[in-house]
Amino acid sequence: MRTVQQDWRCRSGRYRITELGVARTTVISQFCLPKTVIMSAPTQLRVVIEETQVYKLTLPDGIPSTVDELLAAAQNHFQLEGSYTVMHMDKDFDNQFFTLTSTDVVNDKDTIKLVQTEPSVILTLTSVSEPSSSSTPVPLDQSPQDESSSASSSDTIILQPSAEYRSEPWPTNFVIPIFSYGVEMILEAGNQAYERDGSLLQDPSIYSDILEKLAEAIYHYQAYPSALQQLEVVEALLSKHPCLREPGTSYSGTYGWQNRLKMKMANYRSKLKRRNVPCPELHINSLKRKAPGERHPAKKCKKPKRAEVNFLPPHPSGETNDSLERDRQELLNEVKKKNNAKLISEKMANTFSYRRLEVVSDSPAAADFKDRWPALFCEAEIKEEFRRVTTIPLEQTFMHKLDEYTPKLITLMKAKGGAVGIKMRPLLDRLSQKQSIEMRRETVIRSLILYLGEKEEELFEDCLEDSRSDVSNHILKILVVHGADEDPIDVSILVEGHEILPGCNKEKNVTSCMDPC
Repeated sequence: MRTVQQDWRCRSGRYRITELGVARTTVISQFCLPKTVIMSAPTQLRVVIEETQVYKLTLPDGIPSTVDELLAAAQNHFQLEGSYTVMHMDKDFDNQFFTLTSTDVVNDKDTIKLVQTEPSVILTLTSVSEPSSSSTPVPLDQSPQDESSSASSSDTIILQPSAEYRSEPWPTNFVIPIFSYGVEMILEAGNQAYERDGSLLQDPSIYSDILEKLAEAIYHYQAYPSALQQLEVVEALLSKHPCLREPGTSYSGTYGWQNRLKMKMANYRSKLKRRNVPCPELHINSLKRKAPGERHPAKKCKKPKRAEVNFLPPHPSGETNDSLERDRQELLNEVKKKNNAKLISEKMANTFSYRRLEVVSDSPAAADFKDRWPALFCEAEIKEEFRRVTTIPLEQTFMHKLDEYTPKLITLMKAKGGAVGIKMRPLLDRLSQKQSIEMRRETVIRSLILYLGEKEEELFEDCLEDSRSDVSNHILKILVVHGADEDPIDVSILVEGHEILPGCNKEKNVTSCMDPC
């Protein structure tokens, strides 16, 4: 009897096939070999990281036996830190991604996705009566109002922005999103041909997919992008995929794509309206909300300014106009109480969308708006409201830029001649004296007004404590009240003849707070 043995390997182990004699009987037996003996062919995987990056991963020893080993290999290769979940593209379900539970389903040339998971947040609360060595120190220039509302760091909860709000301003460098697999393959081949002989890609069938992805990415930042912002997107697209240039339309090859993107954004906004997606910044411009004589698409269209990220956000989940109106009524009572700054901050954050709807829709007068939202008219809440609208911290940004440019500004001001230079001389002489950082900032701001050719009295209204001037005729000014020694003892903002923001104490603070006004 002739016996033939042959070793065979599959993913679940090593087997030995034994063919016995004339009867052609085949016996398959599993046996174990040392790990050093088992060798696998190199495997390549397509790895997608956070929807924006696509790489090729080569595994010299084949696919690992566990998901954790596969994740560790990918993190080590791409130098990723943090917690990630591995997902696998299933071809049986139209290339949808599913959470990977076993590496048995992963084959050569397959696609996996690494999705970063947020770490768990643990809040440790301690009693207010207990001493805390980690309390946040109060700055020397903090106003008494801020000090009375401050709390120790152990019992302070930082409110995260709502998921309905945008969290990022328009980027300096727009990142082109990853298109569908088929489109990416076509673009890759087109870019290679462009680098080889300069030939351009002429395939209108992919334009729709490209524009759809671009519109989604743009809407993440802006519902109504300006022409300059659209040009930035087109330039970023053609920089990444030069094969899409159209030299016949313009010298730079961008004109055709600019027109397509402009039309696509209009269609994308219309599609969101038809699907009743909660987008107040789109519905506010619908024709049925306009007066009968102004029902034109471009007539009185309300759009965000350049820095406004959350121009008109939707209400928080589960909230309506009626529920937010009740919160506003409660705020009217809360501002009369003491030591409840935390509760006021929470309610002000929750009613932000309702407040923006009122501002954008009705454009109320400053005095009327203060009557309805008195909690907003304090230095701390104005800074927080500015952060909600622009995602930028107001005072920190203003002071940082002011201090950064102060040396250059002083050099320019000292070199200024003529009547303006003579007017600035007394202010600049103060800078040569030993001043505090606060006085230095105030001096630079006043000098800058004169340097720009403006009149100081058009922005500042100076008066003595015992003889305050009439403020009813002032549209927008800073009221500075001086004491007997001529030092400012009170600084406030005047808007439409009303003292809107009293008790700012410092001119540099009120100057920064005037930006939201």
